[in-house]
Amino acid sequence: MKRTIYILALLGLLSACGQQYATGKGDTKAATELASAPVSAESIFNLTSFWNTEEGNTIQLHDLKGKVLVVVMIYTTCKAACPRLVADMLAIRGKVPEKLKDKVQYVLVSIDPEYDTPVKLKEFAITKEMDGEEWTFLQGDPETVREFANVLSVKYKEISPMDFSHSNIISIFNPAGDLIHQQEGLGVNNRETIEAIIKTASHE
Repeated sequence: MKRTIYILALLGLLSACGQQYATGKGDTKAATELASAPVSAESIFNLTSFWNTEEGNTIQLHDLKGKVLVVVMIYTTCKAACPRLVADMLAIRGKVPEKLKDKVQYVLVSIDPEYDTPVKLKEFAITKEMDGEEWTFLQGDPETVREFANVLSVKYKEISPMDFSHSNIISIFNPAGDLIHQQEGLGVNNRETIEAIIKTASHE
């Protein structure tokens, strides 16, 4: 009898730990409900690929569930479009009210995973002052990156070593992983993007 009680208690502890890891917000009731909430067939959280972060952690996209995601694909050695995309991301971050800071995650995905190791991504994040908790950099294997780019309708092609041509798109996902808005171009008016982020984050 005591052995049965011990096993049940252990299983309960493991279950609680799993919920905490998945949500990143402890074992509160709201976090648990969010982690177990179903997603649509179009949600990016259905993708099962693994990614490396700039902090050296391995995650799946569903580990980002629960926040509005602002996503862009870049590579750190880019000298033309990417610096402007990074500036656009920083501008967007600067216009989102501080009260919503914890509800939004800014995600930069490398299209050059061979060069952009977690160490390189961390160095880049620090240099660009994008190393706060609201920023996440991702490195995947080439197939994983290509799959995700297809989901975002981002096209890219290596034209020489460490040099790519690519689409310039910033994508917004709701906390369930559904695409709700895209901003295309460099240095464009980001009013609609900001409105989409604020409106979605304010309802969570």
